[in-house]
Amino acid sequence: MKNRTQTLVIFALLTLIFAACQSQTETVAVTRVVTGTVYETVATEGEPMEVTSFATEYIVEAEESGEAAADYRYAAPLPAAPGETLNLSPRTISPIATASPPATAPAAAPNAMFFEQYGVNPYIQSTVDSLSTFSLDVDTGSYNVAKRYLQDGLRPPAEAIRVEEFVNSFDQGYDNPPDVAFAIYADGAPSPFHNDGTYFLRIGVQGYDVPEAERPSANLVFVIDVSGSMSQENRLGLVKESLALLVDRLRADDSVSIVVYGSNARTVLYPTAGSERQAILNAINSLETEGSTNLEAGLLMGYDMANQAYIPGGINRVILSSDGVANVGDTGPNSLAAKIRGYADAGINLTTIGVGLGNYNDVMMEQLADQGDGAYAYVDNLNEARQVFVEDVMGTLQTIGLDAKIQVDFDPQVVQQYRLVGYENRAIADQDFRNNEVDAAEFGAGHTAAAIYAVQLTPGAQGRVATVYLRWQDPQTRGVQEINGVFTTDNLVPSFDAAPLHYQLAVVVSQWAELLRGSYWADGVSLDDVRIRAERLANQMDDTAVTELAQLVALSR
Repeated sequence: MKNRTQTLVIFALLTLIFAACQSQTETVAVTRVVTGTVYETVATEGEPMEVTSFATEYIVEAEESGEAAADYRYAAPLPAAPGETLNLSPRTISPIATASPPATAPAAAPNAMFFEQYGVNPYIQSTVDSLSTFSLDVDTGSYNVAKRYLQDGLRPPAEAIRVEEFVNSFDQGYDNPPDVAFAIYADGAPSPFHNDGTYFLRIGVQGYDVPEAERPSANLVFVIDVSGSMSQENRLGLVKESLALLVDRLRADDSVSIVVYGSNARTVLYPTAGSERQAILNAINSLETEGSTNLEAGLLMGYDMANQAYIPGGINRVILSSDGVANVGDTGPNSLAAKIRGYADAGINLTTIGVGLGNYNDVMMEQLADQGDGAYAYVDNLNEARQVFVEDVMGTLQTIGLDAKIQVDFDPQVVQQYRLVGYENRAIADQDFRNNEVDAAEFGAGHTAAAIYAVQLTPGAQGRVATVYLRWQDPQTRGVQEINGVFTTDNLVPSFDAAPLHYQLAVVVSQWAELLRGSYWADGVSLDDVRIRAERLANQMDDTAVTELAQLVALSR
């Protein structure tokens, strides 16, 4: 909400409170609060205000010259959709007894943010190279980091945008494989954003879901950053609340340890049975910020603890919660990642969970997860923490595939050229697809990954568009398995609107991400067209994540 000194002067405040007899027109500043994001606009009492985005609540602030501001809540029914209007009057607002203003967006972009630019994939002529090969990616950190920027009224840096992490932040609507580890899905339709014959293909992989009762015992070591920077924005407090949520999902046969690091690393909780709920909570509640940031010491101590408590045939995982900054010991993401590679090869996986905006190292968190055979997520509030810590981490603990790779073989007779949208830092040399020594992604139970291709077809050509190959190692036997599926022109949908809604969502999300990162290939794409599509999908799909997406796209304008 605007600074009090900047709040519009409101004449006759008493008429707002008591609906008194002043007849003059009053001006009020209306702040729309949508899932924590503040929008500001100005309306005049008695005149309709057009609703330009979906809203859940309106807060009205009024200030009389020389008096303190007062907060009021708009009490009338909300408009159902953008384009409808509301009328502000003293009768439709009421005082908020204990309200506090929403957090003000920062005046400037956060400092000390570390991202890396991986470039943008080009179009490739299929007669020159018909193979596209990459490691599957189930990270979502980039999307939530960008969301935080937008909700603070800031445009995220282009280098912070990784398209695949935007796409994989949403449900793809795939069925769970009934009797196999993985299923391959593919669909496609003409682009609604281009008029040059571009089609978008969605290639997806769905891993089978393991019921909670059937998962193996878990050895979990939480490595928690308690350095001074974690006191900013209550970062450590959010981590503590998040871990407390996770405790309820532990089983008696699970083991939990906690290692913390500031200037040095130390053990707060040695391996403790999941049934010892109070002991675990006491350890979590005891955490306080301290000292500098020796990420190296904390991470290596956590891996050592996981190795000591290793459960043969079980789930062995280190979970790092940090802002990714390291200023003591080894501070480079590449050298740190190299030090944990051996543990990953020995069956101890890493999940990284980032917190904070400002003094945050996205590169460190993403690269550590990559080399640790795990996933990278980012949390900014308790709702996101519940999704990441409880649903994602606990729900996908069991690894069902190691070194999971995709290779798409396009038919040069049907496809003139193709472009993989995203996955720039996940590329694998075509000849290494069947090289079992080349590292690729870990895939957890219930995980989903999707990739979007832009393709241009040979006019009039019919038949095989592409064959999709998926290759992985069984985590128990280390045996290599491979499956494939064929996608033909008969599988293409004639219009984008006729395609499945989840396919439409994935394409819209990919094009929004392309715009945010300033991709050359999005030059002809209108942000307004993306917004319209996103808002339409929000109406068509019963999914709060899609509703939030529509709000974020509107914000990015």
